[in-house]
Amino acid sequence: MEREGITVLLVDDEVAFTRTLAQRLMMRDLRVIIAHDGEQALSKTQKEEPDVIVLDLNMPGMHGMDVLREIKKVCPDTQVIILTGHGTDKEEEEATKLGGFWFLKKPTDIETLEDKIKAAFKEKTARTM
Repeated sequence: MEREGITVLLVDDEVAFTRTLAQRLMMRDLRVIIAHDGEQALSKTQKEEPDVIVLDLNMPGMHGMDVLREIKKVCPDTQVIILTGHGTDKEEEEATKLGGFWFLKKPTDIETLEDKIKAAFKEKTARTM
């Protein structure tokens, strides 16, 4: 089934932050799905097949790096952008090795995030053609 536009899965345990970010991305004509932990993220990735995932690292339960590892196993073409408030250079290096598309630290401006989402979508599209 063909979809129009870009579908983004936001994964972050901070409910208010996720809700606000989702609203701002939807105002930019992106379709947004929300998950508040790693388990939900994996479930929604399989059901919804998002084009791009914006993933926090430090969440209760599954750590974001473990979520990234699992996503890349089941949906290798899905692009993952790490958006975290406490990321280290070592985590950035690990995320890149695992196939993460980009690593951003909070706070980041909405234009930068939107640009990275569009670039990630372009990369996914190029890989699946």
